[in-house]
Amino acid sequence: MFDALTDRLGGILDRLTRRGALTEADVAEAMREVRRALIEADVALEVARDFIDRVKARAVGVDVVKSVTPGQMVVKIVHDELVAMLGSEAEGISLAAAAPVPILMVGLQGSGKTTSTAKIARRLVTREKRKVLMASLDTRRPAAMEQLATLGQQTGVPTLPIVAGQSAVQIARRAMEAGRLGGYDVVLLDTAGRTTIDDALMAEVVEVKRAVNPHEVLLVADALTGQDAIVTARAFDQALGVTGIVLTRLDGDGRGGAALSMRAVTGKPIKLVGTGESFDAVDEFDPQRVANRILGMGDVVALVEKAAASIDAEQAAKTAERMRKGQFDLNDLKDQLNQMQKLGGMSGVMSMLPGVANLKKQMAGANLDEGMFKRQAAIIDSMTKAERRNPDLLKASRKKRVAAGSGSKVEDVNKLLKMHRQMADMMKLMGKGAKSGRGPLAGLGAALGFGGGQPQIPPEALEEMQKNGMPKGLPPGFPGAGGGLPPGFPGMGGGPKLPGLGGFPGFGKKK
Repeated sequence: MFDALTDRLGGILDRLTRRGALTEADVAEAMREVRRALIEADVALEVARDFIDRVKARAVGVDVVKSVTPGQMVVKIVHDELVAMLGSEAEGISLAAAAPVPILMVGLQGSGKTTSTAKIARRLVTREKRKVLMASLDTRRPAAMEQLATLGQQTGVPTLPIVAGQSAVQIARRAMEAGRLGGYDVVLLDTAGRTTIDDALMAEVVEVKRAVNPHEVLLVADALTGQDAIVTARAFDQALGVTGIVLTRLDGDGRGGAALSMRAVTGKPIKLVGTGESFDAVDEFDPQRVANRILGMGDVVALVEKAAASIDAEQAAKTAERMRKGQFDLNDLKDQLNQMQKLGGMSGVMSMLPGVANLKKQMAGANLDEGMFKRQAAIIDSMTKAERRNPDLLKASRKKRVAAGSGSKVEDVNKLLKMHRQMADMMKLMGKGAKSGRGPLAGLGAALGFGGGQPQIPPEALEEMQKNGMPKGLPPGFPGAGGGLPPGFPGMGGGPKLPGLGGFPGFGKKK
């Protein structure tokens, strides 16, 4: 969503940081470019103007002019003001009210209101451990109530039974009564929408609000609609007193200005954002972390949280135990490939790492091949259980069968087996250190020469390497041996290497 804005701001601020000293003219010129970048990204004109005025007021002060690193000071000021514009503090959905807590979902038709209702309900059930009831008040759109009922079945969240002929207000009152009688903690009320704002829509929603007195009024807005989202936010806020905003399609390729403007225009926090189509693809909106990503500073916290939510702790413990024993078969390799895909692939992971934004052009030239993980998993899936546990069984005829079954070539099967062999050798070295009682990295550390003296490789490990056709000493591309990660690592196909990322998963020629 913010890629174009990140590129523009990154180029402007990079030019500032390369200068040893800054004049007021330098700052003024840079701020004009920043304002143009914000407006092109669909940020409201008044918001862009206020943002630039605040930055300039701080950036031309004595603190910047006399700073040892004036360019870095300007970047910090831009970051701080960006955080302030987005809302400073992350604010989640408030449930601090008597049960059942009514939450009113409002917005235009097509903004993703019904789907967002189901996502939020599932989030409250799984993360907050709340008992949630969903109710559709949309009596106008065909099959709107049936859609929410279907989503309820898919998410495992109960929905209010459909009774034909009732008005939106009658359904809302029935939902609250069902919530009280059923012992529910939260009742989510999905209201009707229109393609545009009209008096009939507002009158109905205002009447529903008066009937149930909701604790939260969440406006669902499509981040791809640009300036129109700001107009919509103002209209709903004036009529209903919106308490928070839910932005959908933040994973799209729009310019992202709506997300930067809505908080500043309405004064209401963006509480949640939709980041994908799956039911768990909804996250809290954290201004600090969003500002970091816009300015190319990464979002390591989000990466850690995503890993914690995606990775099966029990499976990870089993894999760690197998690694400790020096065991690593093709089933383990497939688990690693699947975990990487759950984290969003290499591009998803790297987009959250600090400093990677500056390497985007080099990454584009490196032909980042996200499909490689799926192709390698398909090759493993085409093997028998015995072959996965013991890759040595894969001779020429079996390789041809696996290649045909996975829609790949025999050479692709060979590359995968070579990669697995090199990774397995690394695991064996780590396992030998664990068995010796000196920790799982002791064997690997000895191979790299840590602890004094020349690098030492256990004789049996060296013999195993030689059997696999590796030269004496370290495996080719072994960390610290001048080649980065093993050259057979996922996605390697001879494409250009990034600094310090030689052989990193996914870098290679697309096929």
